[in-house]
Amino acid sequence: MAKSSGLEAQSLREIAEYHEDAGDSLRGFFSPLAVRVNVQYLFSTEAELSTILATRLVETELRSCLAILSSVEAALRVDYATRCSARLKDPLSRDFRELFKQYENRVSLDDILQLWSKHYPELKREVGNLRGALKLRHWLAHGRYWAPKLGRKFDFAEVFLLAAVIQNNFPLVSS
Repeated sequence: MAKSSGLEAQSLREIAEYHEDAGDSLRGFFSPLAVRVNVQYLFSTEAELSTILATRLVETELRSCLAILSSVEAALRVDYATRCSARLKDPLSRDFRELFKQYENRVSLDDILQLWSKHYPELKREVGNLRGALKLRHWLAHGRYWAPKLGRKFDFAEVFLLAAVIQNNFPLVSS
């Protein structure tokens, strides 16, 4: 894989690989067989280490979900901007340009998703699932200062699958 400066957009694969590496690293770090022992955990019991590991893995899962959902949002916003600037003639692009006249690049993601549902009714379920997952992204991105009402529990595998479905089924002009 090519060396990245860290400033480029990440692919779903890169995010998944990082997620897996981070989980493996944590499991190795907290393993009773770990060669290097962190002083702060020197006198922790195996049960305490197991609890800390579980907490760290949950946090890693949430951070990876945030990365994926941010990536999906970016793809949809780039698609919106591309359709507007390229002046494409399909009905979705025309409606996007109407939004652009009013909001330019400050358009809400909800408005973008509403037009996707209107023009691609076969994707309404995916749009609805994404709206639910975006509540998780919103909660994570804004500091988790409230109790989230997500409607259901999202995990990394589910968020990754949703992003892959969107990537594979939405006719994004920017991808």
